[in-house]
Amino acid sequence: MTLERLQTNDRMSQAVIHNDTVYLAGQVALSAPGASVADQTRAILKQIDDLLAAAGTDKSKAITATIWLCNMDDFAEMNSVWDEWSKGGNAPCRAAVESPRLAAPEFTVEIGLIAAR
Repeated sequence: MTLERLQTNDRMSQAVIHNDTVYLAGQVALSAPGASVADQTRAILKQIDDLLAAAGTDKSKAITATIWLCNMDDFAEMNSVWDEWSKGGNAPCRAAVESPRLAAPEFTVEIGLIAAR
């Protein structure tokens, strides 16, 4: 069994590749803490695009995504950005759940994703 880890440290890896599957850690908007839900979602999706590229794949091969929102009232705002990103008939299976607290108070959205390579 071969595992490849990307952007790894003692705590976690941002991506782990096993066979032809890429598993991403939950991504928060590191470049947009405290920003609007739309801006955080945009920043997260850019991070996801970058990680997938580093793993040798792209969003067209996304299999499943999990989205955590601090408040489900923000669902439509997040979806306005997600829908633009996922255009093209390659939308993954997806779940969105409310989680009142994420890794830090300035983050209101987190997205995890699994993709084929």
